[in-house]
Amino acid sequence: MEWITGMQKAIDYIEENLTEEIDCEKIAAECFSSRYHFQRVFGILCGYTLGEYIRRRRLSLAGAELANGKGKVIDIALKYGYDSPDSFAKAFQKFHGITPSQARADGNKLKSFSRLSIKISLEGGTIMNYRIETKPELTLLGYKKHFEGMPYDELRNKQEEHFFISTRAHQWMLKGMANDKLTNYCVLTNLDDNGYDFYIAATADKYEFDNLYNSEVTGIDFMDKFGFEEIVIPKRTYAIFETAKSKMPIPEYFDIRKQIATEWLSNNEYQMINAPELAIYHWGIVGGYPERTIEIWIPIERK
Repeated sequence: MEWITGMQKAIDYIEENLTEEIDCEKIAAECFSSRYHFQRVFGILCGYTLGEYIRRRRLSLAGAELANGKGKVIDIALKYGYDSPDSFAKAFQKFHGITPSQARADGNKLKSFSRLSIKISLEGGTIMNYRIETKPELTLLGYKKHFEGMPYDELRNKQEEHFFISTRAHQWMLKGMANDKLTNYCVLTNLDDNGYDFYIAATADKYEFDNLYNSEVTGIDFMDKFGFEEIVIPKRTYAIFETAKSKMPIPEYFDIRKQIATEWLSNNEYQMINAPELAIYHWGIVGGYPERTIEIWIPIERK
């Protein structure tokens, strides 16, 4: 109940300050959590970032005011936090599909983005298997792409699928160097309102790292074109969840990730911290291995 009350207080704080500079630390404080934890859980639950929610609410209200003939465009732009009419017009057109001046005309369609409201419903009553484990420093070799949206929306699913399908040569090269050839490491990091970085990675020993660009060892002089990076994951405590073994566990993976936010984190003494999150695909043999599973490593600390 404390978490539900805190979420509602945080939303109320946002709504009361849409025409003011909003302090994310104060929003998180209303929810009795750190800024990072609140922003991550908010994004998982809502499917968009906290910044997107604030931006959409402001543009929704600005559109209503323009349609009702209230104030000049420049005044409304400043009211809702835009430094110039140009930046406001660009954001306004992206959201509504028309310019601020067109919003004043009769018959033009505007978009309304309603405020969030917490409703209490009976949920839970399910068993979630997990373990708390401190992992030593982990060094991976991988390559990345910047994804749009949130890590656990439908857009992530499409982007990840395309990324895996369109970079087979990268994966073959990683598999050749990997200590564990049946496992894919996916690293999610650098999350902000513009998206996040998604790495496909693998473990490799020191010899591979040291000779990655040594053509006398690799036999080729274009390794740099693969864009491989060394990814160092510091020693960290994780809450680790795992899907059931199946031929295709990805749908359950997404379901579990939302359960973690709605059930496990909201009723636990831990909170998420600003650190890379890992999804470890124990993929097995190509072509339908029946016992595939995915581990979800959530970086945590005690509240």
